[in-house]
Amino acid sequence: MNRIRISTPKRLRADIKLPASKSISNRALILAALSGGGARVKNVSDCDDTRVMVSALKGRHEVIDIMAAGTAMRFLTAYLSVTDGSCLITGTERMRHRPIGVLVDALRQLGAKVEYAGEEGFPPLHITGGRLRGGRLSLPGDVSSQYTSALLMIGPLLQGGLRLTLTGHIVSRPYIDMTLSLMREFGARARWKGEDEIEVEATPYTPPASYTVENDWSAASYWYEMVALSRDPGAEVTLPGLRRGSVQGDSRVAEFFSPLGVETEFTANGVTLRKSSRQVERLELDLAGQPDLAQTLVATCAAAGVAFRLTGLQSLKIKETDRMAALRQELAKLGFVIDEEGGDTLLWKGERREKEELPAIDTYDDHRMAMALAPCCMTCGELVINNPQVVSKSYPDYWADLERASFGIVKP
Repeated sequence: MNRIRISTPKRLRADIKLPASKSISNRALILAALSGGGARVKNVSDCDDTRVMVSALKGRHEVIDIMAAGTAMRFLTAYLSVTDGSCLITGTERMRHRPIGVLVDALRQLGAKVEYAGEEGFPPLHITGGRLRGGRLSLPGDVSSQYTSALLMIGPLLQGGLRLTLTGHIVSRPYIDMTLSLMREFGARARWKGEDEIEVEATPYTPPASYTVENDWSAASYWYEMVALSRDPGAEVTLPGLRRGSVQGDSRVAEFFSPLGVETEFTANGVTLRKSSRQVERLELDLAGQPDLAQTLVATCAAAGVAFRLTGLQSLKIKETDRMAALRQELAKLGFVIDEEGGDTLLWKGERREKEELPAIDTYDDHRMAMALAPCCMTCGELVINNPQVVSKSYPDYWADLERASFGIVKP
């Protein structure tokens, strides 16, 4: 089994160039393609998820294998439905068990020709693209926001546009706002018409000559974790390419980590993180809008000894793995007894048990499990990460960047 052993640096000082935002890259690439391919997208993410998107958009294929890229599966399913031609879109074994019925049902209501090539409600899908009618659609708001974004982005190409109503509690709203913001950058007329309704006009995209992708605030979260957990009172990490007022919902990581002992200084070039003496004894957050920060915050709080209650996590069960179950399982190896409540909440009251002598963290083919658990070595001692290559899904240089920050990384 491929594995690495990680140990903590005595002193944390680093200047790290983060990857470009995967979320923005994938949206911008789809929008550029829907615009006729005229816009040049710059600073595109070099991660697995974006590479499969780039490959799929280069030309029509009989079979598109998006591997483990959930974003690509959702966005391309909608994109292929409005693009002439026919193909099969598939992915990994895990991807073939990630639900997509909500999106397929919505596309079929618009006239899309989408058929299941395997189990009903799940990929792979056989899609024959063409002109679709627009109109009114209703979609559950408490499932993946990627379904919503996928439909919104094809909205300008629909006859009559799209009027989308989201029912129930809307999760990951910042990702929907990101999609709408980028659509407007590419010339679409798309806006919220109320608390739960979005209107997209049937106006063709008029893209910019070029669009530059921001660096990734989600990737920044792991460096916030390292500063929070470092025993170096002068810990400092500089992250260029991040900005205040970002369209990325995960930019709230700066706010979330303030009570965990991390100060954020915004500069003209990015942000600088510094350790502060402020740290609460208990943290309560609703992460419905920032579910990708859940693993980082759970691991940070536990390793720092901060009791927590994090809600709004229902979408974690349909990610690369059941992230709620995976977090409980792996943090137990470090001695933390994490509880699940109501299907959308993780909490820790401070209950501990003896940790394993050299914990070996399983990653479940989930990049965020690897990246969020690795910094726990800063307070819990050396640990092993199994299958560390999973970070290529969003942050291919993660381990190299840890070495630049003086972490010890060896193959045991």
